[in-house]
Amino acid sequence: MYGKRTLAMLAVACCATVASAQTYPSKPIKVIVPYTPGSPVDVLARVVTQQVSARLGQSIVIDNRPGAGTTIGTKLAATADPDGYTLLIGATSFVLSFSLYPNLDYDPVKSFAPVAMLAYSPQVLVIAPSVPATTVREFVTYAKANPGQLNFGFGLGTLPQILGESFKAVTGTDIASIPYKGGAQAITDMLGGRIQMNFGTTATLLPLIQQGKVRALAVTTQARSKDLPDVPTMVESGLPELALTFSAGLLAPAGTPADIIHKLNFETNEAMKTPELTASMAKLGFEPQIWPTENYAAFLVEEMRRWPPIVKAAGVKPE
Repeated sequence: MYGKRTLAMLAVACCATVASAQTYPSKPIKVIVPYTPGSPVDVLARVVTQQVSARLGQSIVIDNRPGAGTTIGTKLAATADPDGYTLLIGATSFVLSFSLYPNLDYDPVKSFAPVAMLAYSPQVLVIAPSVPATTVREFVTYAKANPGQLNFGFGLGTLPQILGESFKAVTGTDIASIPYKGGAQAITDMLGGRIQMNFGTTATLLPLIQQGKVRALAVTTQARSKDLPDVPTMVESGLPELALTFSAGLLAPAGTPADIIHKLNFETNEAMKTPELTASMAKLGFEPQIWPTENYAAFLVEEMRRWPPIVKAAGVKPE
């Protein structure tokens, strides 16, 4: 049996939790983005949080903390106070770190509370216009005829790295891997002629494709992208193993009050229903996903199960 003092303490704690949820947020919220400024995830975070901030009536500050395959910023979020004032944008790299870094000092599942799924986006395989190929098959043939002469650029610990290494493994091509702190740097070097192959989101690559600065060979979705209807899928190109998409969501440190999680989920989902945000995300190549917290949590569990064998088969190691 509980004593009167224990019951009183429980009642006070309960009232405090309800009160904190009712007054939340009472100060600015920090969202850690473990990617470089201007990257697709960073841009997504900014357009979403702008709308969520308006709904909450409180400012949301983006804190870019790239590096070490996104694990630096992720660890920072994992060790933050679980009060709803420090959140994390977790993209596919959040899941990949589970396979790439076996000695993480945080647990991608136990250290975080899922808040809201944000979006899906296809990845696009692009090559430099200087490479004489217009299809995946032609590119593979050219790469095999010129072993070690082509460079593949990527942000370390990201989905493009996994896709590129998987591409090399399943096609048997010898293409040099060049890691960068962020994917944007790889694109810069691709435009400068130092990189000949890259995977990225349509948010980054569509304008460059339209301007003829890079050439799109395939998208990684099951169906063709509405933004690139003339570009075949990896399945159509004979590489169904590479039908892998990018995803991003919002997380909080484990222990964040459930009422605050619920409020953030509700306001984020409501924001993504607005025509303004829907249009902004479409321009960036993202498809909004309006899910309850439970669905996002189940999705992350499935992703943690699905990716390790893909990463192992690709032979990717942390650097």
